[in-house]
Amino acid sequence: MYEGPVQDLIDELGKLPGVGPKSAQRIAFHLLSVEPTEIDRLQKALQRVRDGVQFCEVCGTVSDKERCRICSDSRRDRTIICVVEEPKDVQAVERTREFKGLYHVLGGALDPLSGVGPDQLRIRELLARIGNQDDGVDVAEVIIATDPNTEGEATATYLVRMLRDFPGLSVTRLASGLPMGGDLEFADELTLGRALSGRRAM
Repeated sequence: MYEGPVQDLIDELGKLPGVGPKSAQRIAFHLLSVEPTEIDRLQKALQRVRDGVQFCEVCGTVSDKERCRICSDSRRDRTIICVVEEPKDVQAVERTREFKGLYHVLGGALDPLSGVGPDQLRIRELLARIGNQDDGVDVAEVIIATDPNTEGEATATYLVRMLRDFPGLSVTRLASGLPMGGDLEFADELTLGRALSGRRAM
């Protein structure tokens, strides 16, 4: 244990995801050794995040305005909505440059053991978006892009049940399977099974 402000800093850094006690200590002592101007820049960046970042009123991703740049872009295909768990997932899909539609961020996944139910997620907002025409355009497809884990699968199953009553709406799930450059012998049974069931004609 260190004294006063140093220990307080280590404790606060240790609360960040992925930062353990040793990493927190290393970051704290690094901050003690840098120029005061670097600390000021970090402090200003944190303050801008606290004061200037909000969530898009349409899709729920982080933005510096009421509507994010994707929802404001008239060139995007408004008939397709890709449903993801977190704002970081939007960036992951965007990096592919394959998707030209809009997004909907749930704010997590169903996890009853942690107290996360449908009311804690932005499911009601998704249903409202699909029910109400966006700029006079009907949503034709919802792509469910939740994580391929227990919580993500439970969320996907729940969403399919909620969305099946919308007439003419196509509900799809991201394919999952073998990574590029991977070997079959190293794939687990679940991944290989998914790859087999999701096979397509060539």
